[in-house]
Amino acid sequence: MIEIINPGLQSIIVDNGRYGFSDIGVPASPALDGFAYKALNYLTGHQNPSPVIEAIGPMFSLVFHKDMTFAITGAWVEGILDDRPFTSWQSIRVKKGSVIKIKRVNSGFRYYLGFSGLMDIEKIMGSYTTNMECHFGGYEGRPLKKGDIIRFRDIKDTVEKSIDRDAIPNMTPPHVLRVIDGPEKDFFREDSVGIFFGATYKVSTKSNRIGIRFSGPTVEFKEGVEKSIISEGILPGTIQVPGDGMPLILLHERTVGGYARLGVIARIDQDMLAHLKPGDDLVFQRVSVEEAEKIWIERMKKIKNLLKT
Repeated sequence: MIEIINPGLQSIIVDNGRYGFSDIGVPASPALDGFAYKALNYLTGHQNPSPVIEAIGPMFSLVFHKDMTFAITGAWVEGILDDRPFTSWQSIRVKKGSVIKIKRVNSGFRYYLGFSGLMDIEKIMGSYTTNMECHFGGYEGRPLKKGDIIRFRDIKDTVEKSIDRDAIPNMTPPHVLRVIDGPEKDFFREDSVGIFFGATYKVSTKSNRIGIRFSGPTVEFKEGVEKSIISEGILPGTIQVPGDGMPLILLHERTVGGYARLGVIARIDQDMLAHLKPGDDLVFQRVSVEEAEKIWIERMKKIKNLLKT
C-alpha cells in the first residue's frame, strides 16, 4: 500500500473515464492527458486501464508500504526518491519504506502517478475515476488528503523502462491549439473570428477540470444573432462563447452546453489542455477537418508500436 504524506495542490484518482451515462448527466471525468495515461499503464505493466493519481503542483509526496514499481508521466517533474533524483516518463522500482517527493514541475501542469499493482478501490458505474461534483468514485469521491492510505492487489514484478523523448509532446508555452470550425461559427462576425485566430490569449486562474477560461480579445456576435442555443450534448474540447464574448474551452466534466460553439480543439491537441496553467500564453490555429484527420493519423503511426507490452 501507499500513504499520502502531502497531496500537493490537488490530487485525485482517475482512469480512462466513465462512459455511457451522459444521458443522465454523468460526465466521463477521465485523465485529462490521455496519452500520458496510456503511457503510464505501459510503464507499470498494465494491459488494461488501471486507476492512477492525477496531481497538480510541487510538494506531492508519499511513502510506499510495499515493494513495487511506480512511474510518473504527463508534466516533466523533478523528484526525489529517498536521497536520489528522478524525473518523469520512466518506471522505477522501489522498496517498502521508500519516500518520493516532487520538488518542482518544470514543464506542463498535471502529472500522473501509476503503480505496478491495482488500487483496491471500488469501481462505480464501470470506472474508478473521481467525480468531484457528485462525490463518488476514486477515493471517497474527493481529492486525496494527508494520511490517506491506498491499498493494492495483484502487485507485479515489472521491468524498468522509459518512453522515447521523441514521442512526448512539448508542454512549454506559448501553446498552439489547432481548431476545427464549430456548428455555430457563422454566428460570429468574420473580422472578430479573424482576430481570435490571430491573437495571443492568457490562461485564467479561474480554469479547472470543468473548463479553461482565458483573457484576450472578445469574439463579437453578428447583429441580431441569438447568443445561446438549445442545450445539447457537447464534445470535450468545444470552444463556447457566452454572451460576454469571452471564449472558454470545455473539458470532460460537462455533458451538455447551451452557448454558441465557435470551434472544437483538434483531437491531436486535446491532451495539451491538461497542461494549460494560469498565466500561460496560447494561440489558436484554424484547421480543416481533413487537416486534423491527417495530423492525427500521422501521430498514431508514430506511436503505434510504442505502448505494446
